[in-house]
Amino acid sequence: MGSTENTNAYSEITPQIVKLSEIGEQCNEIDADLFTRFHVYRGLRDLNGKGVLTGLTHISDIIATKDVDGESVPADGELYYRGYNIKDLIRGFTSENRFGFEETAYLLLFGYLPKKAELKEFSKLLAFYRSLPTSFVRDIIMKAPSRDMMNTLARSVLTLYSYDDLADDVTLPNVLRQCLQLISLFPMLSIYGYQAYNHYHEGQSLYIHQPVDKLSAAENILHLLRPDSAYTELEAKLLDICLVLHMEHGGGNNSTFTTHVVTSSMTDTYSTMAAAIGSLKGPRHGGANIKVVRMFEELKEEVKDWKDDEEISVYLKRLLHKEAFDRAGLIYGVGHAIYSKSDPRALVLKHFVSLLAEEKGMGDEWGLYQRVEELAPRLIAEERRMYKGVSINVDFYSGFVYQMLNLPIELYTPIFAIARIVGWSAHRMEELTNVGKIIRPAFKAIGPHKPYLPMRKR
Repeated sequence: MGSTENTNAYSEITPQIVKLSEIGEQCNEIDADLFTRFHVYRGLRDLNGKGVLTGLTHISDIIATKDVDGESVPADGELYYRGYNIKDLIRGFTSENRFGFEETAYLLLFGYLPKKAELKEFSKLLAFYRSLPTSFVRDIIMKAPSRDMMNTLARSVLTLYSYDDLADDVTLPNVLRQCLQLISLFPMLSIYGYQAYNHYHEGQSLYIHQPVDKLSAAENILHLLRPDSAYTELEAKLLDICLVLHMEHGGGNNSTFTTHVVTSSMTDTYSTMAAAIGSLKGPRHGGANIKVVRMFEELKEEVKDWKDDEEISVYLKRLLHKEAFDRAGLIYGVGHAIYSKSDPRALVLKHFVSLLAEEKGMGDEWGLYQRVEELAPRLIAEERRMYKGVSINVDFYSGFVYQMLNLPIELYTPIFAIARIVGWSAHRMEELTNVGKIIRPAFKAIGPHKPYLPMRKR
């Protein structure tokens, strides 16, 4: 087979493949009743949606219920980083007119809030590591640019293994050094990957700006991305808040649990982080805010009067009835696996979103988001049997923020990764500090045992 044919074969689905996939589906299907019969908690969640306890952590705490007369009942959500309420952390650095990414990263990695001198030295260390190997952009990022920035990011992270003489050393000092480098490099790897895609696939001009040491992580993202490197203070501050809110969310979320699982095999940092990136890429995890933005794009076309609650409700019901958008029966950005009454991240973000919407002259869009926030939970409760309450989550507003910041939609999930790499790093070090057994849960085989059949008897 020639090279052209071979390349095309990667994206071809032939009748033979379709037939074989049908056979594969039949042999892999499991009767749903068997999961209940054998007490299997699908998704590691019980029938009430509560997560199965699989680990312990110092790093963060998520609270969504409270005890009332010995019974657990839904409560307003709370999120703590190393014991500090996320609302207090953000109120603290914003009231003192500081960017919060760097000091919150310090807190998650080392367990306490840094003093002024410690924060200054830590920021200098991150700036020191904000440098890619010679010709890495040309030889790696510019070669075979992908349409998916998360794949580009994972490929770049795995390639950095080849440049590290201590790549397989899993002692804590070396792992910390690797994690700090990746925290510093994720914005460059993501944005340069997007610039390569935008140039080679979309025919746009190519911009490769060098990071500036004195700028914060959020400022550098906007500086690297925008052709003129210009941004307002409010834009940078709001992006910084988004990074802090997405930085960590307990050990049980899919990508962080992946970090623990892969780390427990004692593999290298680059392989671990690439696995976490692969998890975060999934639309059930990191890609949710993209779904929200695209859903609202259709909503704005379908609903003529954005102030008419009845017309908005009609569209939202069509979503629930699988008659609109992607026919999945979901109102994206509403509901969360843990939170029921409120997502604290969404509440924090909401105030700052209103300020940016005013600055950008997008008051009508902001009003539409507020109406959907009010209407959607009520409509869902009317249509579905709920074991707990439902409210908007952080993805409901984060995509709108990125849209107002004119961030390309291809970078929405990488921005999540730029933040979450801090949490992944903290959890990797926690797993290595408490070295135990490799994480290996049990699966029950349910198929019958069979005698081998010679070819002539099949």
